[in-house]
Amino acid sequence: MAQVAKIDSNSTGLAYAEESTLATLSSPVWIALEPNGYSDFGSEITNVSPTPITNTRSRKKGVTTDLDATAQFNHNFTLWNLEDILQGFMFSSWERKGREVVTAVDIDTSNPDEYEVASTTGFVVGSVIRGFKFTNAANNALNVVTAITASTSVEVATGQLVTEASPPAGAYIQVVGHQGAAGDIDVAAGGDLATLTSTSLDFTTLGLVAGQWIFIGGDTAATRFATAANNGFKRIRSIAANILTLDKSTLAMVNEASVSETVQIFYGDVLRNRVGTSILRRTYHLERLLGAPDDSALSDIQTQIIKGAVGNEFTLNIPTANLVNVDLGFIATDEELRDSTAGPLQSSVTTPILSDVFNTSSDFSRIKIAVVSDVNEAPVSLAAFITEATININNNVSPNKAVGTLGAFDLTAGIFQVGGSITAYFNNVSAITSVRNNSNVTMDMAMVKDNGGLVIDIPLISLGDGRLNVSSNEPITIPLNMEAADASAIFSGFTHTLMWTWFGYLPDAAE
Repeated sequence: MAQVAKIDSNSTGLAYAEESTLATLSSPVWIALEPNGYSDFGSEITNVSPTPITNTRSRKKGVTTDLDATAQFNHNFTLWNLEDILQGFMFSSWERKGREVVTAVDIDTSNPDEYEVASTTGFVVGSVIRGFKFTNAANNALNVVTAITASTSVEVATGQLVTEASPPAGAYIQVVGHQGAAGDIDVAAGGDLATLTSTSLDFTTLGLVAGQWIFIGGDTAATRFATAANNGFKRIRSIAANILTLDKSTLAMVNEASVSETVQIFYGDVLRNRVGTSILRRTYHLERLLGAPDDSALSDIQTQIIKGAVGNEFTLNIPTANLVNVDLGFIATDEELRDSTAGPLQSSVTTPILSDVFNTSSDFSRIKIAVVSDVNEAPVSLAAFITEATININNNVSPNKAVGTLGAFDLTAGIFQVGGSITAYFNNVSAITSVRNNSNVTMDMAMVKDNGGLVIDIPLISLGDGRLNVSSNEPITIPLNMEAADASAIFSGFTHTLMWTWFGYLPDAAE
């Protein structure tokens, strides 16, 4: 055996798996992570030394009495790399509009092109769908559903797909929007808030929820409204069969009746903090590879595992002219060390869909902070430009200790807190006034890259600080602290504090 003198950080790797029960794995699915660095990973051992009264005046050897296991690391943020683990910090699950693994892509002369699936739940005629992970690029393209057959086939127009009798494992189709019939969707902007109205389309069949974001309009004139203000990102206030009420928009919307346009509405999956029995705690194994200790057996890897880990703090960092990144913090029940003879637990590690990191210079389509309005979907922003921002989730998790247990036997989650900070360029006193008056404020931001994106929405915020930074030869800036609250205080249909809308596809116009 040739013991190595050292092991470099580039020999390490990190993956996680969701546990079946606390601190226990059963048929785990391991997913890779690529941290930028660790601020903490492991266990802190507490030793207590006896201090008897004796004439030796010497300390006795300490005894191990406690263990606190934690993991904290920084990670770049892309559209897909943290989609799964974010559920653990939100104590919730993604609300999918329609997403199914495909068993085959069929082409024949008697039927339209079709994806074979186990279930067609969430797919309807007119659904705009996109494929992922297929071998043939045509099967990953955007298509409109023309028919649903026997609950096992999703059909699109003939000539759109390529035969794949055995698609790659995990290849799937996802609903990313809906295309209305010609002239069916109109804009009514005469009331307090703008609405989308329809004659044949029933909006309640699309799986939409109050508070989520949509993007109106495709990349061709035939799939969008003629008036620019009626297209773009909008937030849904309420949903009825033929009326979709909107309470956030980049520009104030105006009346418009479509004629022959088949207006496309893009929407995504939703993740929000839930209430009551809908709250779901996830626990994880986090395994860090620590390299091979023997240079003659480089495949024999030692590892470090944080088990029974619960997502505690998630901080989204948005600096100026840089990459968007995230700080993730877990509190766990215990740590396990595995030597090279035991080897890693992780196997067949899944890598999320590859996509570029969001950057703060060119990937933000919208950032807005404004006073909540029930009569104007496009209120004036409290700040035109910001220099930096953070959004923080804190679950206030604490370990449960007991006699006879080293570490924790369980963990308790406290109140779900959402906060953050913004530093903005000062242009008028409205932001300071909002702090002083404890106004109801709302904030949202949209990130778009490579025809995908997400919107982060905080419906109700109290602002703090607001003391101007005035320096010689510099623009005046204003720091604002944000403390979010249950949004049902401003509208009964909003039962959340924070909502993520994840778009599997957005048109070029969104960028």
